[in-house]
Amino acid sequence: MYIYQTMSNNFGFIDIILLAMIAGFIILRLRNILGKKTGHEPKIPTAFDDKKFENYKPQKKIKPLSEKGPEGDEKKDFLKGAEIAYETIITAFASGDKKELSKLLTNEMKDSFEQAIDQRKKENIKSELTFVGFKESSIEKFEKAKNEIFTTVKFISEIISVKKDKNNQTIEGNPDRVKTVTDHWKFSKKISSKDPNWLLSEIINK
Repeated sequence: MYIYQTMSNNFGFIDIILLAMIAGFIILRLRNILGKKTGHEPKIPTAFDDKKFENYKPQKKIKPLSEKGPEGDEKKDFLKGAEIAYETIITAFASGDKKELSKLLTNEMKDSFEQAIDQRKKENIKSELTFVGFKESSIEKFEKAKNEIFTTVKFISEIISVKKDKNNQTIEGNPDRVKTVTDHWKFSKKISSKDPNWLLSEIINK
């Protein structure tokens, strides 16, 4: 009777260990399949994967203005123009159209964009981008530095972005998937300039 009781206790202990091992194995498999939230998940991507265009950061001392910037119809016109500039810039960048980009960028940003295009060409990478449309655009900040005024605009848009290698094989992105991207762009304009156009002076990484 004592031997039977001891064997029963041992088998019960072994069963517990086996069940614990099986449970641990199942948890590890689920974690590998479903992933694990760490609190460091990537942010919503911007429209660009290349990072050279973010290298330039204006060194000017910029201070916020008490004014909120354009209002009413003027605000609508500004945002419409900003949206056109945004779409033109991201599509021109994808196609490597330096001439089109030069019309909408400050000299410093122009250099950064051209470096990124040249690097992409050097690596035989082809970038294809289809602009689907805007979900939202809004003015975030209005600032001034000496003879310049700056307006930061938040864009939320939908695009299809794909990168291909020299063999025309997709290496990044999905031609069948529309992704939502968020960008914060700072446009600048010289107060004394007669040119009504605003130029992209900074891409803010948030």
